Amino acid sequence: MTKISFPGLNIDWFEINPIAFSVFGLKIHWYGIIIALGFFLAILYCVKIKDYGNLSSDNILDIAIFGAPSGIICARLYYVIFSFSDYKDNLWDIFKIWNGGIAIYGAVIGAVISAYIYCRVKKLNVAKVFDVCIMGVLIGQIIGRWGNFINGEAHGGETDFILRMGLIENGKEIFVHPTFLYESVWNIGVFFVLRKIMKNRRFDGEVFLSYLGLYSLGRVWIEGMRTDSLYLGSIRVSQLLAAVLVILSICAIIYKLKKKNCSKEEKS
Repeated sequence: MTKISFPGLNIDWFEINPIAFSVFGLKIHWYGIIIALGFFLAILYCVKIKDYGNLSSDNILDIAIFGAPSGIICARLYYVIFSFSDYKDNLWDIFKIWNGGIAIYGAVIGAVISAYIYCRVKKLNVAKVFDVCIMGVLIGQIIGRWGNFINGEAHGGETDFILRMGLIENGKEIFVHPTFLYESVWNIGVFFVLRKIMKNRRFDGEVFLSYLGLYSLGRVWIEGMRTDSLYLGSIRVSQLLAAVLVILSICAIIYKLKKKNCSKEEKS
C-alpha cells in the first residue's frame, strides 16, 4: 500500500493500493491502467485533429501501433544506459521491465524515430505529422504522471512548501515536492499553448519544436528537484538534455521564421 498525505492542503493520510485487481493470479497495476488510459485518449485526440496533418484515422492508428513498442524499448534503453551499474552483474534484469525503470525522454525519442520512418515509407509530410502526434504524446505525459502518484514515486526532495506530499519511506514520515504534480500541471499549460500555436501555425513543425522547447523548459527546473534522476558523472542527464533542447528549439524556430520571411521578400 502507498500511504500519502498533503498536509499543506489539509489532506490527511490515506492509502492507495497500487494493484487495481488480479486476473488468474496476474496483478494488474493502476500504473499500467493509467498509462493505457493516456495512450487511448492520446489516440482519440490525434484522430480529432488529424486534418492539421492531412492524415487519416488509419494513419493515426498505424503510428500509434508502431510507436508504442518503439517508445517502450527506447524508454527502457535510455534508462538502462544511464544506470548500467545496476544491471552489469545480471544482464537478464535489463529485460525485466515490469520491475520498473523507464525514461520519458527515451519514449519520446523512440516514438519520433518510429513516426519518422512511417512518414518516409508512406510519403507523408514529416513536420505536419509531428505537429499532430506530439499533441498525443503530451496528453499521455499529462495523464501518465499520475501513475507515479499511485506508486508514490518520481518525487522531489524534502520540503515544507505548501504543496508538499507526505510519504512513508523506511518507516519514516517524509514530506517532499510532488514533482509528478508539477510536471503534469506544467504540461497542461503547455497543451493549451500548443493548441493556440496549432491554429495559427506559421510553418509546419512549429508545434513540435514548441513542444520540445516548452516541455523541456519545465523539465529543467522540475528535474533539479527530483531524487531519482539518472546521472552522467555529476550531471543530471535529463536536465542537461532538456536544457540543450530548449536552446535548439529556440534556434530552430528563429531559423524557420527568418527563412520564411526571406522567401516572402524574394517573392515580393
